[in-house]
Amino acid sequence: MNDTKTALRVTIMRVVFVLAFAFLGLRLWGLQIGRSEKYSLLADKNRFRLVSVDAPRGVIYDRAGRILVRNVPSFSISVVPASLPQDEKELASLCERLAALLGLPASSREQRPAWFAETALAASETAYADQPPLGVKELIQQIKDQVNEGKLSRYSPVPLVSNVSKDTAFIAEEERLHLPGVVVEIKPQREYLHGSLTSHWLGYVGPIPEKVAPTYLNQRDSDYEPTDQVGLTGVELTFERALRGRKGKNHVEVDAFEREVRTLAVEPTKAGNSLILTMDAELQRVAEQALRERMGKVKSSSGSVIAMNPQTGEILAMVSLPSYDNNLFSGGISMEDYRRLVNDPLSPLLNHAIGGEYPPGSSFKVIPACAGLEEKVINDKTEFTCQGTLWLPSELMPDDPSKAQPFYCWVKTGHGRMNLMSGLAYSCDIYFYHVGGGFKNFTGLGLERLAYYARQFGFGEPTGIDLPGEASGLVPTERWKRENWDTNWVTGDTYNVSIGQGYILATPLQLLNAIAAVANGGTLYRPQVVRRIVDSQGNIVKDFQPQAIRRLPVSRENIELVRKGMRAAVSWGTAILLELDLPGIRAAGKTGTAEYPGERDKEGHLPTHAWFAAFAPFENPEIALVVFIAGGGQGALEAVPVASKILRHYFQVPEPTPTPKPK
Repeated sequence: MNDTKTALRVTIMRVVFVLAFAFLGLRLWGLQIGRSEKYSLLADKNRFRLVSVDAPRGVIYDRAGRILVRNVPSFSISVVPASLPQDEKELASLCERLAALLGLPASSREQRPAWFAETALAASETAYADQPPLGVKELIQQIKDQVNEGKLSRYSPVPLVSNVSKDTAFIAEEERLHLPGVVVEIKPQREYLHGSLTSHWLGYVGPIPEKVAPTYLNQRDSDYEPTDQVGLTGVELTFERALRGRKGKNHVEVDAFEREVRTLAVEPTKAGNSLILTMDAELQRVAEQALRERMGKVKSSSGSVIAMNPQTGEILAMVSLPSYDNNLFSGGISMEDYRRLVNDPLSPLLNHAIGGEYPPGSSFKVIPACAGLEEKVINDKTEFTCQGTLWLPSELMPDDPSKAQPFYCWVKTGHGRMNLMSGLAYSCDIYFYHVGGGFKNFTGLGLERLAYYARQFGFGEPTGIDLPGEASGLVPTERWKRENWDTNWVTGDTYNVSIGQGYILATPLQLLNAIAAVANGGTLYRPQVVRRIVDSQGNIVKDFQPQAIRRLPVSRENIELVRKGMRAAVSWGTAILLELDLPGIRAAGKTGTAEYPGERDKEGHLPTHAWFAAFAPFENPEIALVVFIAGGGQGALEAVPVASKILRHYFQVPEPTPTPKPK
């Protein structure tokens, strides 16, 4: 009986063992043969990496070959999502160690250091909002969420913190065994050698903003990745495709700690093309210094200087103050710095030279002068008498003298008899009231013709410069006033526009472009900021040629008359300080003093912007420039000296020797 039970038990055990081994055998067959391809693929994904290698971004030079922007190596702490700990406690421990290593809060709920720098991953438009910076836990969770949404690869490194110190990077590399999924990468970083001097021209790079990410990621044959750096402003943005280059690919094998074991295949990078700008960096420096000194003297909050070759449209210098250091954006700007820049009431991030809109003042008078001659409203002999005040009859009650409105000349006692030459030289307001709006029996241009010529000279529309953020300015019309002010246009409005006041608005670049067209005899050019694009070997990829927007509808003879009036302004008119300070160089120019709304002084005068537009040499102009000082006072006294210093440098005119004071 016992033997029978024992035999049964042995048989059962044998059957169990057979079934167990059969099951194990089937599982092994399923794993090694039936599903071998699947698990082999998973193993390969854990073992092999197709690593993108960023191409060196193109270098940027000035017209003389001076380096303005270059690439420098920067250390970045990245994570491979697939290799991060799955256990919550292990992941929390990893976050704590990373936070201690990087000097960051482990969580956004923790106290963070004042110098906390925003990470590369979060440095997008949303990260620049008024919100607390993320801790390491939140950043890693953000990465996981983007992986789950299919925006990031599980097996590719994702930057967690950029621009870390060399010591921190070395410590992270040494602790690799205790930081699963964490890798140290060397990334190229932009270095702007002149900082705030050239920031409005060059711009900066940063992470792809979320709103425009599809534009980059969905491009045909695009190799953009969500964590890439792209140009965000300046020529870094407008010439992004030329500067970017083409990424390379490294097929590598890694161990369990994401350390590279060997490289299996390499697809080399293609370096980005370089830009040679039209900028003269030394002229840029002189212009910035001259403007800054004068702004400090008159206590101005902002100002601009732009210099151009009037024969080609090439911008030689472009200064906008206040400015900012674009190196702050390299590697991720801190929230503190970003908020300071964005909330600054002086708008240092705005390029005032192309984005600021202001009444152009008397510098605009060259436009009605050209228009009046071309439309035969006046000729060079036409004279008007300036007595300091012009009493414009009321349009509703023209016979009632008490209803007449006074329009003043800037010289209260009047200029006397004025013709075109003296009207431009002395900037007589009453002369141009007649030309623009007419008076009594004299029919002026009227708003329609005045606006037409203003638009032909480039006012009221962007010039097309290859920089983002250009404003359109404003050339007002009767319809515009009805829609915006709910009132009709009157002759007094035309008077104001005729002297660059009232509703008309212009950017410094628009005024410069118009003056340059007068200087060169009548061709309005598209302003140009890049001379050529070259490859990494120095071969020319694209050579930019001058682009004419249009030929002005003004005869050369009439333009020459206006040019002579501008020459008179320098030789014996309102800009005579330039003549005295620039011996041997025959320059031409037009001063401007533009009123704007603000607190009146003791004499009841509104505050004024200072303008000056000039070109030289008169016979064959090489350079045209505009100086604008916000709230700077009189253009003749404050803007002309800035232009003088710039032109002295350009023409290499020695500084005057100070006259010794008598003892």
